[in-house]
Order: sequence, then C-alpha cells, then structure tokens
Amino acid sequence: MNPKYQIDTQENRKFLEEVRDGLLRFGHQFPSPGGGAYYLGDDGAPWKERSRETWITSRMAHVYSLGVFLGHEGSEGLVDAALRGLKGELRDRENGGWYAGRTAQGGILPTKQCYAHAFVILAASSALLAGREGAEELLEEALALYDLRFWNEEEGLSCDTWNTEFTVLDDYRGLNANMHTVEAFLAVADVTGQEKYRVRAGRMIDHTLGWARNNDWRIPEHFSKTWEADLECNREKPDDPFKPYGATPGHGIEWSRLITQWTLSTYKEDKIGAAPYLEAAEQLFLQAVKDAWNRDGAPGIAYTTDWEGNPVVHDRMHWTLAEAVNTAAVLWRVTGKADYARYYAEFMEYLDAKVLDHVHGSWFHQLDRENHVIGTVWPGKSDLYHATQAMLIPYYAPQVSIAVAVKKGLEV
Repeated sequence: MNPKYQIDTQENRKFLEEVRDGLLRFGHQFPSPGGGAYYLGDDGAPWKERSRETWITSRMAHVYSLGVFLGHEGSEGLVDAALRGLKGELRDRENGGWYAGRTAQGGILPTKQCYAHAFVILAASSALLAGREGAEELLEEALALYDLRFWNEEEGLSCDTWNTEFTVLDDYRGLNANMHTVEAFLAVADVTGQEKYRVRAGRMIDHTLGWARNNDWRIPEHFSKTWEADLECNREKPDDPFKPYGATPGHGIEWSRLITQWTLSTYKEDKIGAAPYLEAAEQLFLQAVKDAWNRDGAPGIAYTTDWEGNPVVHDRMHWTLAEAVNTAAVLWRVTGKADYARYYAEFMEYLDAKVLDHVHGSWFHQLDRENHVIGTVWPGKSDLYHATQAMLIPYYAPQVSIAVAVKKGLEV
C-alpha cells in the first residue's frame, strides 16, 4: 500500500493537510449579504437561486472556526459572516429559535428542526472557542432554546420537528438529530465545562445502543412519538436525504466514533467501565463496513441497506466516507488493531481515486454505484463540514471535540 494512504506516515499527514487546506480555500464564497450560507456549486461558486439553510450556515461557522485555529487566512471574517446570519436573517425574533432557512427571495422556510438547532449549538461553541464576538450570547440562547423545545429530560432524548411558531410538535422522532445533538453536547461540555451535557449525550447513546443490540447492530433511524421503531419508514422513497429507508451504514459508523469520544471522556482511566461501550462502538463500525463497503462490485460505501444488510441505495455519499475515515482512525488509536489501519488506508485510497475533485476542489458529494458523479440527492458541494473534519480527526486526541483538540494542539 502506498504510504500516502497509511496512517501515521509523513506522506499521509501531508496528504491530509493538503486536502484540508484545499477545502478551506474552496468555501470562501459561501456568505450571503445577510450572512446565511449560500449552497455551493461544483466549482465553489454560490448557487444563489437555492435556499440559505441554517444547518449549512452553522456548519460553515464551525469549519472556519477550525480554520482560525489552523491559521487559514480569512477564517475570522468567514466565521463572523456566518454568525451574522445566525444572529440575523436566520433567527426568529418573534417565536424564538432558528428558521430552517431563507428562500432565495428572502421568504421563511417553515418548521423548526432539532437537526438545525443542534448545529447552531456546535457553531456557537466553536466560534466561542475562536473568540468571535457574539458567540457566547449565541451559545447561551441556543442552549436555552434547545432545553425548552427539543430536549426531553424524562426520556433522555430529543424530539425532531416543530412548526415555525412552536405550537405543533410533529409525531416523528429520529436518531439523526439526536446523533448530532450528541456531537454538539460533547462540544459544549468540552468548551464550557458544563458536564450535564456530556451526561445527556450518554443517555442518548444508551438508548441508541439498546436499539442497535436488538437489531443486529443496524441502528433503527425512524420512530413514532412514543419511540417505537418504524422500520418501514420511507420504503417507497429509499434515498430521502434525511429520512432514508432502512439502515444507514454511515450513521452506524458516525455513532461509533461519537460513542468512543464520549466513553473516553467519561470513563477516562476506568477501563472496566469503558469496555462495553468501546466494544459496542467496534460492533457498529464492523457491521456497517461489512454491510456496505465494496458490496456491489465497485469500491465505495452504499448509502443504505435493508435490515438484513443488503444494499438498497447503492449511491456513495461523501459524508459516509468522511465518517469512515474518522472512525477507522479513532478505533486504530484506541484499540491498536491492524484491521482499522487497513480500513483507513483503503478509504484513503478510494478518496484519492474517486471522491476528491482534483480539478475544482472539495469532494464530490454523491456518486453512483459505478462511482460516476451524480446529483440526485446532493447536487453540487453544499458545505465542508464532514470532509474538513475527516482531514483533522485522524491526527487529534479522540476523547476531545475536534475544535478543542485543534485549538489546543492535542495531536497524536
């Protein structure tokens, strides 16, 4: 195997650094005049005819906060632009919280999404760490709103979607929003020292692992308002970008890393307490890779599978590969098992050969089962979040949120 793809080689470190710097250069045109993030096209130019969404704006604030710590020129202004959007055109001053987004004409995208609010928390915590003006107030407001509207202390889980006025709560419950809440809460605990958010993350993790253990380590994604799994959800629309039918291996992989981070930060030197969680994290990763990696005659990770592990949507999404890179590296760090280093190298090779856009920059966001670029679910290159983190997490302390790790220089 080419040392360029092998973890802990100088060649691999250089490769990741070059890709990371290219990603940060690629996204400079995202800010709209009001601060909301434009959706980026294939060459990084803004698609101004598309809506400006809160989750993308938040992700860009987080990414360029990382850019501040890395010394990437212009990052401070880009974080500030995204914060202006989150404090301005995307914020609902009448009802509280954040709109799903704004249309190209300035209209309001209806509903209040747990998913988007989790990313506002992540953005604010990273921007606070970067010392950006207004970030502390934004974080305080976002946490208070989330506690009021989304977090259910009795259940130890978060609901999913309200109407814009916060008067009608949708019956749907989903684990995708809870997964990103885990990420956001771990960041808040690391940045502010409010350990109750780490405890909450653990409660969501415990629920998720219970469902996964009872389902052959394939995580149910969709639930009723009483948290009964709906395994048939969207069978007729299996490639839905946020509620796809069946298991999403990329989420099994992403949960694996977040569980590992929470376990290491919670149990620290308590290896006995940590052991069952780390074993579960391995099971989630290995089952997802077994089900979806190189399953259909071509390299890549299938987007979804049925409940027996057979691919349903064969398309390859860039974020799935990014999370696979992250988690393989983290599990290698934690366990020292050679299989994880081998998977990491395979993912790196595939990234370089198929997913990196060596002409325009960034990563192709969607490919078909033969690895041809398509855009049926994710046209263009909306944001930089997954890809940028994947170029950092492999070489930073796995027990710490990535923004804190990069700011403090906690390299491994």
